[in-house]
Amino acid sequence: MTASLKAIDGSAELTTLMTDLGRQARAAARTLALAPPEQKNRALEAMERAIRAGADKILAANAEDVADAKAAGTTSAFLDRLTLTPARVEAMAEGIAVVRGIADPVGTVTESWQRPNGMTIERVRVPLGVVAVIFESRPNVAADAGVLCLKSGNAVILRGGSESFRSCRAIHDRLVQGLREAGLPDAAITLVPTRDRAAVGLLLAGLDGSVDVIVPRGGKSLVARVESEARVPVFAHLEGVNHVYVDRSADLEMAKSIVLNAKMRRTGVCGAAETLLIDRAAATTHLAPLVTMLIDSGCEVRGDQTVQQVDPRVKPASDEDWDTEYLDAVIAAKLVDGVDGAIVHIHNHGSHHTDAIVAEDAQAAAKFLGEVDSAIVLHNASTQFADGGEFGFGAEIGIATGKFHARGPVGAEQLTTFKYRIHGSGQTRP
Repeated sequence: MTASLKAIDGSAELTTLMTDLGRQARAAARTLALAPPEQKNRALEAMERAIRAGADKILAANAEDVADAKAAGTTSAFLDRLTLTPARVEAMAEGIAVVRGIADPVGTVTESWQRPNGMTIERVRVPLGVVAVIFESRPNVAADAGVLCLKSGNAVILRGGSESFRSCRAIHDRLVQGLREAGLPDAAITLVPTRDRAAVGLLLAGLDGSVDVIVPRGGKSLVARVESEARVPVFAHLEGVNHVYVDRSADLEMAKSIVLNAKMRRTGVCGAAETLLIDRAAATTHLAPLVTMLIDSGCEVRGDQTVQQVDPRVKPASDEDWDTEYLDAVIAAKLVDGVDGAIVHIHNHGSHHTDAIVAEDAQAAAKFLGEVDSAIVLHNASTQFADGGEFGFGAEIGIATGKFHARGPVGAEQLTTFKYRIHGSGQTRP
């Protein structure tokens, strides 16, 4: 059965509902693990059509969510993350098409070797099982997570933020339509049907062993809670305290273009730059143009003492600024002693998410790329490319900043694990 979308009264009823959802998802995961690629792709094709056909309903539901958020006095950056537009709905559909077109990771033999006794050992990709995705504000995550889990043979339980409840429900309806057209179980993509925050705690507890991995997509407090309370493995998606370092060898026009895009293209995404580091040797040529450009573009700049001297509109930076993910039109800026100084600053204040260097010096670029320990490092490109779609994954379930299993954009391949298959001819161990 599929739980009805209704208000849940009482902790006992909620616990029963969530446990049932977990069991249904577990059963669906067994079906998906064996589903042929053609069947999964039929579902994805139907989902793509359904998203486009239902765009008006998705946008109408989103408009209600946005109106409530505005009435609650939320920030402009939050509203940007929450808001869907016709272009963003179309991007959802296009992302599904890309996911459909990528190779099915399930069953792929990644390594094979033969032992001296004649046995052949293979390492083969298999689904994780049931993935729980807990996210805030951005309703497109429902589509991204749903289709990536389907492609990789996993069932998924989606728990969106209360502020995007109607939007997620409208998107989920279209995903389920695609599952049905392909003859796959509705529970392959489940949306938690309540705003009750207690549902998050039940997911973190694992729903009686039904959940295999949890992916948090949200602010620092959500991620901290998940990592503190989860009783199942977590794909860590920490905050994006991302840096752009402008080296003394950087082309100024390129640096201006990259810095402006990295900060201001969309300030509320996790790939947005939050700190600008400028080589002290380039202060006389690069500092003032970059700072002035940012301020004139509507970005507040908080700088160290030297940065404050180049423009009276620069506000003084506090120690806290170097560790802050603003997700808004604010950036911290300081001078550093070359690429080594940039690497030290990023090591001390970064979040291992995404960091970029702008440089014509190949040695400086190689040093930065080799020594900055982040999931994504870029040379002469904007940090806003920290996105699964830009990597060719079609979508992403998150940017994993940990070091176990998956790192960087988590696409279909990263949502698999592996097992070993051994082919023998009667061998026994002496």
